[in-house]
Amino acid sequence: MTTFADLGLSPDILKAIEDVGYKNPTPVQEQAIPYVLQMRDILACAQTGTGKTAGFVLPMLEILGAGRARARMPRSLILEPTRELAAQVAENFQIYGKYHKLSMALVIGGETMDEQIRNLDRGVDVVIATPGRMIDLFERGRIMLNDIKIFVIDEADRMLDMGFIPDVEKIAKLLPPLRQTLFFSATMPPEIRKLADRFLKNPKTITVARPATTAETVRQIFVPLPTDNNWQKREALRILLKRADVLNAFIFCNRKIDVAMLHKSLLKHGFNAGALHGDMEQSERTATLDRFKRGEISLLACSDVAARGIDIDAVSHVFNFDVPFHAEDYVHRIGRTGRAGLTGTAYTLITPDEGKQIEAIEALIKLKILREPIADLPEPQPDTGRSRRDTGARHGRHTRDRNSSHNRHESRPHHEHPRPPREAQHQQPSAQHEQAPRQQVTRATAPINEGSDRFEGDLLPSFLRRPAAIVKEKR
Repeated sequence: MTTFADLGLSPDILKAIEDVGYKNPTPVQEQAIPYVLQMRDILACAQTGTGKTAGFVLPMLEILGAGRARARMPRSLILEPTRELAAQVAENFQIYGKYHKLSMALVIGGETMDEQIRNLDRGVDVVIATPGRMIDLFERGRIMLNDIKIFVIDEADRMLDMGFIPDVEKIAKLLPPLRQTLFFSATMPPEIRKLADRFLKNPKTITVARPATTAETVRQIFVPLPTDNNWQKREALRILLKRADVLNAFIFCNRKIDVAMLHKSLLKHGFNAGALHGDMEQSERTATLDRFKRGEISLLACSDVAARGIDIDAVSHVFNFDVPFHAEDYVHRIGRTGRAGLTGTAYTLITPDEGKQIEAIEALIKLKILREPIADLPEPQPDTGRSRRDTGARHGRHTRDRNSSHNRHESRPHHEHPRPPREAQHQQPSAQHEQAPRQQVTRATAPINEGSDRFEGDLLPSFLRRPAAIVKEKR
């Protein structure tokens, strides 16, 4: 059996690996490390949890051991799609490089730039960054990229999902053409393949497992529900949490607003739960994740920000409260359990309107998943307020509208947004009032169902939906 010593790593790195307790490399490490040491470009496709981070960190430490960084001119750059992934790679560099004197800077959003700039000014060998903050620092003249020898693009398919590919391409154009590029992705859709062809020169292709396969160490169960009632869905989750031998678990939702609602419900019913989603401050996200790692929190309600690369080996369960919109995300979610040779269980709650998503998942992983309905599931109770699906959909649409409007104004100079003449400002509200039909207002303010306090806000005329704008114009 191959050992790390057979891969050509130095004694200092081997000692650090031994301190961690690793004895034999994983398949992706065994294949990638020798070619990285040969300064070859790498195109690696390996599912989550296969140890691909060490597959590029260990040989980079070996290569960068000879040389010295200059102020604002790092010698290597690693791009990660999320702050959590970047922080985790930085942690791996500290663990594996404990007997080296290499310096590192973590450059991510959500934190102050001051400390990051001070680290860059001192000179670092490795920069681990998210694309947005990297571009921001470059445009401020705080970092120069013309001395990069090794460029790593990690979780490339996640970059694609999050819309970061234009930023990655922009950063790649700023790097010297003579460099080594390491390209890692859990899946290899056509868009990622085209991107790799542009960035890589005669790469060594490494495929450890069939793309979009699930680990054999994960037992997968689909739990069909009779309705899409939100209360019944939360009740089904509570039943599963009580019956399964849950040591700790990730509980995935599709939307951030659903994460907050589910977290509140879990706490109300006495579960030791935390929440993790993209709208939280970075310090809060880091603290919550650390509490989950230490076992202070046993359940973590989260969005897909936690679906990739969060390396916690002993996670017993994953619960998909929502079926993911994209089939590939199912693979990444359940990959949070069954890691490091351990076994795990992944439950997915299925409502009647999610059949197409389930078909896409089973077609992708080429596996028919076991169905286990809950026999004694209580009858649904009426939901208060909007249903989860309606609330999320409208929330998402309104958020996109606001964001797109905000971005349009951000991207255009102030003088390109002329204000209407003062006379038009005074005349417009009264015209709106004259055109608004009274019957429309009456129907809009009536409850949809008898006994319900839910209102259909989309029926309201525009001057009632946005009263603040009217008051401002009248003044």
